[in-house]
Amino acid sequence: MMLQRSRLLIATLWVGALWSTGFIVAPMLFATLADRALAGTIAGSLFRVIAWLSIVCAMILFALQWLSSRKPDASSPSRTVDYLVLGMALCTLVGYFGLQPYMAELRLVLHGTTELSQVADARRQFGILHAASTGIYIVQSLLGLALILKIR
Repeated sequence: MMLQRSRLLIATLWVGALWSTGFIVAPMLFATLADRALAGTIAGSLFRVIAWLSIVCAMILFALQWLSSRKPDASSPSRTVDYLVLGMALCTLVGYFGLQPYMAELRLVLHGTTELSQVADARRQFGILHAASTGIYIVQSLLGLALILKIR
């Protein structure tokens, strides 16, 4: 019972942090700060924290799942929970650690060049990567909802 509650607590922390940062805090930064570059920098810092929190929460949840499977009196933990946690972790790896470095490079190009063709191309590429990153974040958030419902 204690492992079940611990899994729910960790999953709720993870999903709550994802939702509050991605769907409340980041949009509010862009809505309230006049300097979009500053808003982007702050949002990027927040998403870095969320990415590392995601990795830590996934590792803890996998460890708790493993501990649950080792208890002789407990029913075996759901493989669905493992797949949901794995899916969420993969979303973090692809979205933050995969796409974010390219977006950071494009941001440097946008702030460092005055050549219009480079700016237009960098903006287009940044928009595509940002849309992909947002889509991955939404998928991760939906997987998080399924995780909470499955653990509960």
